[in-house]
Amino acid sequence: MKRLLAVLILTLLPAFAVAATMGDDGLHKQDWMRDTFKDLNEDLAEANEEGKRLVIMVEQRGCIYCDKMHKEVFSRDDVASYIRENFFVVQVNLHGDTEMTDFDGETLTEKQAARKWGLLFTPSILFLPEEVDDGATAQTASVALMPGAFGAGTTLDMFTWVNEKRYELDSAEDFQRYHARRIQERADGSTD
Repeated sequence: MKRLLAVLILTLLPAFAVAATMGDDGLHKQDWMRDTFKDLNEDLAEANEEGKRLVIMVEQRGCIYCDKMHKEVFSRDDVASYIRENFFVVQVNLHGDTEMTDFDGETLTEKQAARKWGLLFTPSILFLPEEVDDGATAQTASVALMPGAFGAGTTLDMFTWVNEKRYELDSAEDFQRYHARRIQERADGSTD
């Protein structure tokens, strides 16, 4: 019985070590999320200095899909470590009142920014390029949008596809074809 208990503890311990905490705003917090002033030009510059890609993750309190992503996907070591090593993630509250500045210089609340960007569902993940044209917004500058909750394999494939700048390739392999290929390459053919 002691041996079974020890195995159970050792098996479950890693999952709790990377589990998200709940912030005062009711949003899940991961150790790879950045607490910034939400000035996107400054965030982009800082991400570039670190050699990382800027990501804006829009979530809301009580979102069952956000909860699923944090508990089942972002808590996985392979996903969390890939994001931590390659991305600069800024969290935005779909209904938040925190002031932020979009790439075009407009200062607005988080909820106004989400409305401006046309984001209606959470989670929504905007992936940004290393350089943003003058006058662009986060939505118009983004190279990809991941709308909603997905499994770990799809999520990791999307982050990898963006990190490798596969959207710039002059080929017929868009994200869906890339993802389908990656599923086939996995030993068990699983999407996770």
